[in-house]
Amino acid sequence: MARRKQSHGNCAFCGRDMAKGGLSKHLSSCAERQAVIKAANQKPGKSEKLFHLRVQDAYLSDFWLHLEMNGSATLKDLDYYLRAIWLECCGHLSQFSIGGWSGDEIAMRTRIDRVFRPGVELTHIYDFGTSSETLVKAVGVREGKPLTAHPITLMARNLQPEVECVECGQPATWLCLECVYEFDEPGTLCDKHAENHPHDDYGEPMPLVNSPRVGMCGYSGPAEPPY
Repeated sequence: MARRKQSHGNCAFCGRDMAKGGLSKHLSSCAERQAVIKAANQKPGKSEKLFHLRVQDAYLSDFWLHLEMNGSATLKDLDYYLRAIWLECCGHLSQFSIGGWSGDEIAMRTRIDRVFRPGVELTHIYDFGTSSETLVKAVGVREGKPLTAHPITLMARNLQPEVECVECGQPATWLCLECVYEFDEPGTLCDKHAENHPHDDYGEPMPLVNSPRVGMCGYSGPAEPPY
């Protein structure tokens, strides 16, 4: 059996394109990241615990993030970030739990340094109807000063997964929701075949964006950074 092609992503510090499996190791030794850390530690302010969080959609493993988060921040800050970069569509409820969907819920006001240590994984659920589930695992922790004024720094992110147009096999850039919901078909289209696509009961085809929530509920894309 042929091996499935591994998802790739970019390091936010050096821009290097790498396979998903190598990003954690790369970030620990990236020279550009170490230079940013050194510069941050020379600025005024207090040091604190900073957590390396690996974030992944629970079912679509090609969607992932590497984040560094201030230990003094809260799960509410993380919830806001996940909504902005991946999830927000209609203001749905969300929660964090340990142990999956039916696990113990953890209050949004909980500080990051009170819940995470290397190896601890939380489940984030957004929307209890058309749900998006995200796994957040602490893979490391360091002592230092935050790299930005925001409680979360994006260190790496997956490249948008390549999807084929159902009509011609060329790279798809659009999604027909009517194909997905009414005909149980992929509905992925290139620019050419999206122009005269016959389905419009759900509106015009929507752009494919780098989020696991594409095509779900009223999702139309991420917020503009910074988050």
